Amino acid sequence: MYKEIETLLATLEKTGKNYDIEKIKKAYRYASELHEGQFRVSGEPYISHPIAVAEILAGLELDTDSVCAALLHDTVEDCSDKTNLDFIEKEYGSEVALLVDGLTKDVQFNVADKEEAEIENLRKMLIAMSKDIRVIFIKLCDRVHNMRTLDAKPEAKRRETALETMHVFAPLAHRLGMQKIKQELEGLSLSYLDPIGFDEVRGDIDRKYGQNRDFIERCRESVSAKLNEYNIKFTLEGRVKTVYSIYKKMYNQNKSFDEIYDFYALRIIVDTELECYTVLGIMHEIYKSIPGRFKDYISTPKPNLYRSLHTTVIGHDGIPFEVQIRTREMHQIAEYGIAAHWKYKSGGIKSREEVDRKLEWVAKLIETNDETMDPDEFLSTLKIDIFHDETFVFTPKGDVIVLPQGATLIDFAYAIHSAVGNKMIGAKINGAIAPIDSIPKNGEIVEILTNSSSKGPSRDWLKIVKTSEARTKIRQWFKKEKRSENIVVGRSEIDKEFKKYGRAYTDAQRSEILTNVATRMGIKSEDDLCNTIGYGGLSVSKISGRLKDEFDRIVLPTVQTVVKTPEQIVTQMPTKRHKSGGGIIVDGQSGCLVKFAKCCNPLPGDQVIGFITRGYGISIHKHDCPNIKNAIERGEDNERFVDAHWDTAAQIEAGQTYDAFVQIYAVHNLTLLADVSAALAEMKVSLLSINYQTKADGDVVINLSIACRNLEHVKSIVSRLKAVNGINDVRRGFGS
Repeated sequence: MYKEIETLLATLEKTGKNYDIEKIKKAYRYASELHEGQFRVSGEPYISHPIAVAEILAGLELDTDSVCAALLHDTVEDCSDKTNLDFIEKEYGSEVALLVDGLTKDVQFNVADKEEAEIENLRKMLIAMSKDIRVIFIKLCDRVHNMRTLDAKPEAKRRETALETMHVFAPLAHRLGMQKIKQELEGLSLSYLDPIGFDEVRGDIDRKYGQNRDFIERCRESVSAKLNEYNIKFTLEGRVKTVYSIYKKMYNQNKSFDEIYDFYALRIIVDTELECYTVLGIMHEIYKSIPGRFKDYISTPKPNLYRSLHTTVIGHDGIPFEVQIRTREMHQIAEYGIAAHWKYKSGGIKSREEVDRKLEWVAKLIETNDETMDPDEFLSTLKIDIFHDETFVFTPKGDVIVLPQGATLIDFAYAIHSAVGNKMIGAKINGAIAPIDSIPKNGEIVEILTNSSSKGPSRDWLKIVKTSEARTKIRQWFKKEKRSENIVVGRSEIDKEFKKYGRAYTDAQRSEILTNVATRMGIKSEDDLCNTIGYGGLSVSKISGRLKDEFDRIVLPTVQTVVKTPEQIVTQMPTKRHKSGGGIIVDGQSGCLVKFAKCCNPLPGDQVIGFITRGYGISIHKHDCPNIKNAIERGEDNERFVDAHWDTAAQIEAGQTYDAFVQIYAVHNLTLLADVSAALAEMKVSLLSINYQTKADGDVVINLSIACRNLEHVKSIVSRLKAVNGINDVRRGFGS
């Protein structure tokens, strides 16, 4: 009955921990029942995935509830018609239900808002993680198995998943100190994102290791003999640097493979912290050390709890290698991070509060993003606060303040306390006065100069600071102290947005627009909306769509026309012409907002027609656009067509460019993309996007989005591209 989970049960037994096996079996049976008839893309029964996730999790020696949640983690999301969180809580307890809820995506999405929905789901997961860190342990194990089985997915999905893993989950594993999982995620992601580069570096590793295959072993013998002389009990490990870490160093530091000094490494694991420093002295006695290559992460641990001594030395063969020295406890934390501390029920950790203290950064991240719900800013904050490397800066008293790389002295001040930041008037680095936007370096001593009579932070600081903590504390100060000023600033920002619409409006109309937008966003009043914009809690760009909707509805009068068909539009010349945006002249209404239809992408020189949309101005189409033809044939909304044509003189004056789509049919060759790019560069044509597809017969189709001036310009581009070697045909548009 339990054949599918035999490996999982064996793994649990090896840990020696007292698992509730019957509860785990019950969770397995229930998950199997719910996932019955569901299959992965590879064709395997879906239940194989949660079992694999639970097996990876068991390797971390987490508790019974974590293993049950791993088995059940997809049930609520994928089997919502059969189960729910209430039932999970009733049968398996509140902790299992909390974990499953944290792993369940709430936001469903369509293509248009997919990215925003994914960010919201990530936010939800982090909020759950701040309540119970086991959520992210399970999610990381889930991602590891998905990456291991990614070959079954289409290429586009493989790249998308690998990119998300590289940008979000691998750095998150690093921030939690889970190096084994981080390294596996990075290696798998790179193999999909740059398979050629991955294979090249792996080939270089095999070549170099083959040339010096016994180097590590000779070093092990030499070091072991010396440590035995000092009667030190130790464990010695040798390793070769991972493909991804070498790839990253070569790319970031523009180095060749032969310039990677820490290709080889020895790891020496001892019993006590004192022995770590003793071994360090012994290593420097045996080998010559490379200046500037020593790091003491024992006295100054990394924020992810990592502690170790690092030094780089020159071996007797003249080959440099890195030495890592740590205790056994440090080694467990280096491999498994905060997961190594998760021993609530086995007595391996003093208290739940101790783990919570180690995870204050998670709660702080969520707290500082409560006010700013904009997904783009949230992701930006995440990348800075979690995924950037750290800088260790000291206060004059010797306390260590950890900042993300690139953080300023203002960030440093707010990291100490909000009162210090709010009263900041200057700063010193190593005793010398420094501008407050300076970026401190590792090991520098920073002193913040304050004055109780300070007027508080400047709004410009919001553009300078890098951390969400500093940005939020500055906003909180303005929100509390400068409400009336915020309202004025916010209203001014909105007026700037309204000026883009090219229509006069009254104060009463503006008030009605802002009240309606505030209501749609759940904000109490117009003043509250302006206040939020004024102190930086919300950007105008993020509500521009709502503002435009209301502006068009309230300010723009209804446009009416009796035109019925495109033929009538061509023959009926307007009695009065008014210019509107984009170099288009539209009959009957001055200042009408126009947008160019994405279905046909009209260019100056094309015959065009206007279509009055509901709330979005006038959509401009090519006269032979299939969508327009279909609408005419159906006889629907003919009264909404309006005459439109290009204003050539205005177009020349503005020098405006338009998006155009070009489809290339070609024979595959290695230099094809380079030749196309070179041709476009020679013509000084901006390439906006590119998509490359391989057909069943081996030929390729390349879809380009380019910026061009008019119809003649795109024709000349098409003609030039046809001359590129290997290209069979070039057509405007994506249609066949």
